Order: sequence, then C-alpha cells, then structure tokens
Amino acid sequence: MRFTLFCIGKMKAGADKELFDRYLDRARKTGRGLGVTEVALQETPESRAQRPDDRKADEARTLIQGLGTGARLVVLDENGKNLTSPAFSQKLEAWKDEGVPEVVFAIGGADGHGQEALARADLKLALGSMTWPHQIARILLAEQIYRAMTIQSGHPYHRV
Repeated sequence: MRFTLFCIGKMKAGADKELFDRYLDRARKTGRGLGVTEVALQETPESRAQRPDDRKADEARTLIQGLGTGARLVVLDENGKNLTSPAFSQKLEAWKDEGVPEVVFAIGGADGHGQEALARADLKLALGSMTWPHQIARILLAEQIYRAMTIQSGHPYHRV
C-alpha cells in the first residue's frame, strides 16, 4: 500500500516544513514494517481561474485525473468526519487488509475542494471543527498518519 498526500500549493522552507518533513520521514520508516511501501508528497499549483468555483473545479479535476485504479480518496473537509486516532488507524488498516493499493489524502486550495472531489471521496475527514492554515493542516495530517502506523505496530507513541 502507498500513501500520497496531495496538496494544492507548495510549502515554503522553514520550521513548518521541517516539522512536516520530520513526520513524513517517521511515517515512511514506520510504514515499511507494516506493508506501506511509500509515503509520498504531491504538490500541485493553485488554479489560476478567476472565480472560486472554477478554481475548485480545476483543482478537483487535477486530483481525480491523478488517482490510480483502486485508490481510496480521503479529502480534508471542515464538514467531514471527526475520527479518533485509533478509528483513523483502523480505517487505514482495513483498507490495507482489503488490498487497496493507494490512499490519497487531499488538502484542497484556499477555497476548499470542488464538488467532483467531494463526490469521489471515500472519506471526508475533518481535523476538528476549527479552520487551520494549510501548512498546519499538512503537519497535523502527517502526524496522524504516523500515529496511525504506531498504533498498528503497537509502538507506545500513542497513549490513551
């Protein structure tokens, strides 16, 4: 199984990027023993369309076109499900047990996700009811992916 973080926009160098990279690296190392062959980052530029709905539609098309056969799509959305870390881990493990080849986690642009992406999503996930800057949402998502793997492996990182 492969995990891909699909993000609209590029993260600039600095402390935020370093923390994000640290969790991505931890996830990659922990994932190897769990059958996760890769934890990848795919960044794509924001659409240059003038209207927000057009930007969201362009970005959704780019996301959908890049999905591989059998991939599961998790979109981060403020109206999505609030899962506990163990429930999130169980969801990823269930997909792995089903033989899902890839899980794509999508963080949309400043305007959110287009309807095509929301309709295609296998899971709409919220990182709480607050709004987070994209850089922080990336860090939180990378940390939760790492945490999910530590839960699966029995590592003591996640404490109740």
